This record gives sequence, structure tokens and C-alpha cells, in this order.
Amino acid sequence: MDVKILIPVDGSATASRTLDKILSLKEHLSNQLTLLHAVDVDRLSYRMIPDFQMEMIRENAGKAGQQVLDAKVKLLTDAGFTVEKRLEFGPPRQVICRVANEEKFQLLVIGRRESTGEIRDVLFGSVANYVLHNVACPVLLF
Repeated sequence: MDVKILIPVDGSATASRTLDKILSLKEHLSNQLTLLHAVDVDRLSYRMIPDFQMEMIRENAGKAGQQVLDAKVKLLTDAGFTVEKRLEFGPPRQVICRVANEEKFQLLVIGRRESTGEIRDVLFGSVANYVLHNVACPVLLF
């Protein structure tokens, strides 16, 4: 039986390094992967933007997220993985935890930004730190 592996991705260098690590560990991982990209529309909104423009912002952010997913999926499928892609809307830390827990993933692989310091993570939190403490499955942190 293959292990259900969830990999949150965005367009960052951290996500690219994480996928590079996955590719280097290919023989040790399940062939079946799920890539998740969360679009945080609330971060893109301002109180003064009318609703009809918010829908346009949401649509464009979704298209950009889909492009990120498509590029990452191609990289992994070219390496022989079978990849399911997921685009969700909401705060990334909450979306990642919800998907991982509700769909009973058995492993979550996520990268940690190198530029943030340990103290900053403790004071303000990071997505990886939040996920590490709020999912039921093991987390492989790069």
C-alpha cells in the first residue's frame, strides 16, 4: 500500500528546494503524491475594494496558483511520480492542516524558509511551524 503524501507548495525558493529534496529521495518515497497550493485571498483584499473586484482578484489569484501547481506537477511527473494537484482558497496554515487531517494523509512534506530565524518563528510563527504542531500525521521538514 502506498503512503498518502501531502506536499504544500507555492512559488518560493523554499518550495523548489523541497521538491529537489523529494526528487533526490525518490526511491524512498511513495510514487503517489498530492501537491497542495493555498491561495490566501484575504491577504490580497482591502476593505475599500468592492465585491465585484474581489471576485476578479480571487479568479486571477486562482489562475496564478494553478500555474504554480502545473509547473511543480510537471517537474514531478517528468521524474516518474504520479501527482494529484489541489488548489484551495484560505490561509495556508489552516488549509494545509485541514486537508492533511480531514483526508488522513500519512505524511506531510514541507519546507522551512531559511531566512527566518528561530526567534522570529517563536514570536510570529511560520506556516511550517504551525503545521508541524497542528497535523495528526508525521511531518518531514526540509
